[in-house]
Amino acid sequence: MERESPSKKLFKDIESEMFPESVSRFLDDRASSHPDTIFLNFFDDDDALSYQEFTRLSKDFAQGLSQLGVDHGRHVAVMLPTSRYYPITWIALSRLGAVTVPINVRYTAREVRFAVTDSDAEFLIIAREFLESLPGLNLSDVIDADRVIVLENSPDVDSGWHAVLKAGSTDSRLSDHNPGLETVMNIQYTSGTSGLPKGAILDNRYWLTFSRNGAAQFLDQLERILIAQPFYYVDAQWLMLMGCWTGATLFIAREMHSSKFLEWLRRYHIQYCNFPEVVSRAPESSADFMEHLIAMSCYSHRPTNFPEYEKRFGGKARQGFSMTELGCALSVPFDADHVTGSGTVGVPVAFREARICDKDGTTLKENEVGEICIRGSGLFRGYYNNPDATRSAFHPSGWFRTGDIGKRDQNGWFWYLGRVKDMVRRSGENISAVEVEQVLRGVDCVIEAAVLPVPDELRGEEVKAYLRRAPQFTDDLAIISAVVNYCESRLAPFKIPRYFECIDEFPRTPSNKIKKSDLIKAKPDLRVGVWDRVEEMWL
Repeated sequence: MERESPSKKLFKDIESEMFPESVSRFLDDRASSHPDTIFLNFFDDDDALSYQEFTRLSKDFAQGLSQLGVDHGRHVAVMLPTSRYYPITWIALSRLGAVTVPINVRYTAREVRFAVTDSDAEFLIIAREFLESLPGLNLSDVIDADRVIVLENSPDVDSGWHAVLKAGSTDSRLSDHNPGLETVMNIQYTSGTSGLPKGAILDNRYWLTFSRNGAAQFLDQLERILIAQPFYYVDAQWLMLMGCWTGATLFIAREMHSSKFLEWLRRYHIQYCNFPEVVSRAPESSADFMEHLIAMSCYSHRPTNFPEYEKRFGGKARQGFSMTELGCALSVPFDADHVTGSGTVGVPVAFREARICDKDGTTLKENEVGEICIRGSGLFRGYYNNPDATRSAFHPSGWFRTGDIGKRDQNGWFWYLGRVKDMVRRSGENISAVEVEQVLRGVDCVIEAAVLPVPDELRGEEVKAYLRRAPQFTDDLAIISAVVNYCESRLAPFKIPRYFECIDEFPRTPSNKIKKSDLIKAKPDLRVGVWDRVEEMWL
């Protein structure tokens, strides 16, 4: 059995700590501890807020919203850009015990209507720019006109954002409505890859658990963190709270730009970021190595990239396993250098147990492949208004079914092998789509890849690969030839795709994941219009 590392010990120690009463009380404690430290730096807007300023503004905004009728238990849809307004609104609502329903700013009118209606939102806080960009949205169908709060960064101190703040700043009532750990903060819609989104119910305990585990993974040493994800996803929200545990400064980009990412790391002396794989494709430079960079989270990257990242950029490359429903469930500890590049997604974090199960919920043995199942405190509370989906998400024993395939070794390390539906069953062999996709992305002419099973009379299923071309490559057959040559030394022969299709862009979910269900629906026979590697011909 492996020796327990400091990181693993810290995960255990967290379970004996006492959490703050709520997220808002946690932030108030941070403001008291280091009031003048810059908390949020929206560098694109040259806008920085200290911990003390943020706390004051969120209290004033809560008071102003309360005067408009927002109170405990109200559901409030929020459709705002990445700026100071979003996190202040989120925390202000939590102070009131109200529930934030984040709305993706790329949603169409139909999708906005669904989220507002499905969540039973009684108020909508929306930036004027988004209100004007949704001509097909008739708000009167889904929400009362006097409950639409339009925010704008106007110099007029009596309109929008300023008006709500002004009203709140003159109100002497207690700003907090005493939310507790079990008070719901969010109904967070998960996009998935098929079907309608489901609203995960997330409470204060969820957010404190998620963020505390994040800080612990890196031994509570992070002080300068980059956020390049929008606030309507859980990423930016939990990263913001993760920084609070160490009194960190969060440097927040208005939008993700892979071409600017390395410059952001250098300019702001960033110690930690979620590192996009596409950034590593930039030409190498002598300025790439950054002594100040402590760690990078590299979710779903090719394992062989991890040692290369550490050598090139300087920080430790770490993997993990998270879901909207779970927060962080597994992570590779900061000091676990011996597993770097192995492909493991780590060990259970604090308040989490993990196991590999068969379809009936029976625990499998070491190194057997099955579904990753999780249980513990601080998980989501179920799907809003969807009891059937909630029931089917759990085994009767209470273990959450992630829908992801994995395995566990004899030392307790877990591996993620793909979604349940992302396995190709070829001649009795299980092939992980994720594993094959990681290899395919290693070829310079391929930006992204997606693998799907297609029916085969002889073998049951065959492997098909969709390749998104890099812009400078136009010869599909040359691309496919390069990919096959690359795969031959990196994949067992039965895992190498038989069918290839080159495309310019993938269909996407609202969270920008590849939407494989749309690829499947695109044509009745997925073998039409593809290159057959075995027959060496276009079909």
